Amino acid sequence: MNWSHRTKRRNLSCMNKRLFPTLFTLLMAGSSLLSTPGWTAPPARQAPATPIQPTTEAPVRTTLPNGMRIIIVPDRLAPVVTTEMNYLVGSAAAPRGFPGTAHALEHMMFRGSKGLDKDQLAAIGARMGGNYNADTTESTTQFFYTAPAEDLDIALRIEALRMNGLTLSDADWKHERGAIEQEVSRDLSSPGYQYLSRLQSILFAHTPYEHDALGTRPSFDRTDAAMLRRFYRDWYAPNNAILIITGNVDADQALAHARDIFSPLPARSLPPRPTIEPGAVQPQLLHFPTDYPIGLIAIASRMPGQRARDYATAQILSDVLSSQRGALYDLVPEGKALLTGFDYAPKADAGIGIALAAFPAGQDPSTLLQTLRDTLALLQAHGVPSDLVDAARRKELAQLGYAANSISGLAESWSEAVAVMGLDSPDALASAYASVTPEDVNRLARQVLDPAQAVTAILTPRSSGHPVAGKGFGGSESFAAPPDHPVVLPQWAQKELMTLSPPTPIPAPFSYVLPNGLHLIVRPAHVSHTVSLYGMVRQNSDMQEPAGQEGIADITDELFHYGTTTHDRVSFQKALDDIAATESAGSDFSLNVLAQDFDKGLRLLADNELHPAFPEKSFAVVRMNTASSLAGMLQSPDYLLGRAVKAAISPPHDPSLRQADPARVMKLTLKDCRAFYNAAYRPDLTTIIITGDITPQKALQAVRATFGAWHATGPTPTVDLPPRPDSHASVARVPDESSLQDSVTLAESLGLTARDPDHFALTLGNEALGDGFSSRLYRDLRVRTGYVYTVRSHLAWNRQRAAYTITFGADPSKVAPARDAAIHDVADMQAHPLGEDELTMAKASLLHGLSLQQASLDSIAATYLHLSNLGLPLDNGNMAASAYYNMTAQDVQKAFARWLRPADMAEIIKGP
Repeated sequence: MNWSHRTKRRNLSCMNKRLFPTLFTLLMAGSSLLSTPGWTAPPARQAPATPIQPTTEAPVRTTLPNGMRIIIVPDRLAPVVTTEMNYLVGSAAAPRGFPGTAHALEHMMFRGSKGLDKDQLAAIGARMGGNYNADTTESTTQFFYTAPAEDLDIALRIEALRMNGLTLSDADWKHERGAIEQEVSRDLSSPGYQYLSRLQSILFAHTPYEHDALGTRPSFDRTDAAMLRRFYRDWYAPNNAILIITGNVDADQALAHARDIFSPLPARSLPPRPTIEPGAVQPQLLHFPTDYPIGLIAIASRMPGQRARDYATAQILSDVLSSQRGALYDLVPEGKALLTGFDYAPKADAGIGIALAAFPAGQDPSTLLQTLRDTLALLQAHGVPSDLVDAARRKELAQLGYAANSISGLAESWSEAVAVMGLDSPDALASAYASVTPEDVNRLARQVLDPAQAVTAILTPRSSGHPVAGKGFGGSESFAAPPDHPVVLPQWAQKELMTLSPPTPIPAPFSYVLPNGLHLIVRPAHVSHTVSLYGMVRQNSDMQEPAGQEGIADITDELFHYGTTTHDRVSFQKALDDIAATESAGSDFSLNVLAQDFDKGLRLLADNELHPAFPEKSFAVVRMNTASSLAGMLQSPDYLLGRAVKAAISPPHDPSLRQADPARVMKLTLKDCRAFYNAAYRPDLTTIIITGDITPQKALQAVRATFGAWHATGPTPTVDLPPRPDSHASVARVPDESSLQDSVTLAESLGLTARDPDHFALTLGNEALGDGFSSRLYRDLRVRTGYVYTVRSHLAWNRQRAAYTITFGADPSKVAPARDAAIHDVADMQAHPLGEDELTMAKASLLHGLSLQQASLDSIAATYLHLSNLGLPLDNGNMAASAYYNMTAQDVQKAFARWLRPADMAEIIKGP
């Protein structure tokens, strides 16, 4: 469940995306222009031979008399706290025939408890402005809040009330069942999910892992509130829970506070835990039609789980198989596969490993299938290179050092280690990784790469047709607005949340402009001994690619993977592995490196960005892969949906409607590529953000030494799309035979940009309308009606244009009423001012959200890159905070009336 779009954490609906990141990245390639057709999953951040010590303070922990464990890990990155309540139960403990019971109960935990009803819970979450979410896996159910540090007491009280007094009424379950069944329909509409679900049923047949945690519509139809109450009483007890608290807190005070809140809750006897004892796997070949732009071959095997003695060895093997110096990746530069990767999905008591390779739509996959099998057979028979094992071991050891760079990520790593793996702390993995030898890895490879134990699947693209234009829809059906009444918060929440305080300014980063025009932004953060760099060359292929050369920007970007003028591809990657760094170059570039190796890493990044090799042979391979991928992508429903949205809100022949053609791509030359690089890659269009354990002076000195000699030639190119006129109502359908549920986008162009002061009012109004569980759209389309599982409204900004969209997924029969309800809510925002309670909640959410952007180094860098891309000042956050704090309901109403046009919203539907 996803109660807040800000949540970057996992949730049940994207559980498989968390478990299979490579596979889902490959599948999601269909929703964009396949900008890196030769992509393979980059390795996770690399590491030294011994674990680096984070600068976080020592954790404080205790076990209460009722058996509940509490662990507090201070992190001074920002005035933010994350609480993560881990219940040691998941779908494996569900009653036979009801695989979604744990998932259903996770949903009901947001439906209210004694002393805190569902409206109060939603209002508190909105006012805290943080991330609040939950996820269910086979072995655990986790509930987490990320919020301003001063709201720790509120988050703890919420968890205590839910642990001991959940309402679980028949009426609430009836409403929530409709929403959860929409979630099931959405996931069943994904061929990738269907494959993973089928795979799990084969690898873990006749065990509690046979089904994933999602559940099925038939089982939910047979589930009642009494069954959920039994599951709750059996498992949701303090002696079956571990609370992790991370962030800017006084550990002793936080522990004393948590002890006072949770100690009165009684322990309960727990049922026997399920056992997972899967039998032998019979090799199978599966076929799945998909709506993806490329085909996929997946060879899957069972692997050790997170509690197994061989878990560390399995992780190292997975890293080796994913290495860009490995045999799987070699298939890409050799022109044998469009994409490759390896996913290791460890569950508590077993795991899954999947080797992947992609082929063009319409191509016979048999040759690639045999090549992939042969590659795995050679690895099984002859083992893996020992230096790749060393690199993987260093990588895993250093992962611990990066955890402190995100407060919520730190809570997640501790929860994973303690609640799922049964360890004392994440550091307990260090000795296990350090002891893994090449012999251990090869022993495990011989077991898990055995073709007699593998399940092979071929996911084949099929065209679902072209968009069908239609007339704009008429008037909306009647949809009564819900009663407008303030929500009275519990007494313990009123003090912190009922009164808005003037925003505290966020300190400015250090900002420099080099003589060549490069913009450097430095934000020191001494929470770990690591440094992260993120860079961007402002580009727009729609404006910068010469006529007839559509696709040249993507090819150029991909060629950065093929080495520099001083290092070939393999030696360049080895140089990164030697210092445990992760790097990427191109129009967007990045570097993650240990602080003591920052200079070495930066020199490698600069060499790649400023002196790419662009080898002739690699160009031919990348061009072929691009053309082959493009042929399938142009027919894929996700691409056609995106293009239909662009066409609906843009004038004919708008530059954004340019698209590449496979035949023309094959006519592009290496000379074209070099010319595009020389014209589009310029320091005066480049921004670099550096965060982490570094001083501004050292960062500036290092960037001057590596990027200072870079100079632009020729006139500055036009990068920004021109302003566009107002769009008008239309309807388009994108057939998708693979989907069980319609995906709907309502869209229109807007006549202002992010530099217009009204954009603050629109943002505040949109927070009340469509951003979060307490929003009007969520309330009217999900909570009150069950039309949809998720709905969101979104404002998109560019330097010279903007757009407004509402997106939701629904069964075909519910699309019309959901659309009409959404349009009604937009019109009501124009006709009436927000109520005082709504206005206050929206303000609190946005004001707190601005401070939460400082809770991870990634989000800090992303914020500054976003501002740079829009040409906004770096103190825009402080400007926004002041605008939100002082804004009136009439300001919001006027902005919505001036800029939004409900009658002009186009409707684009992708589905069956």
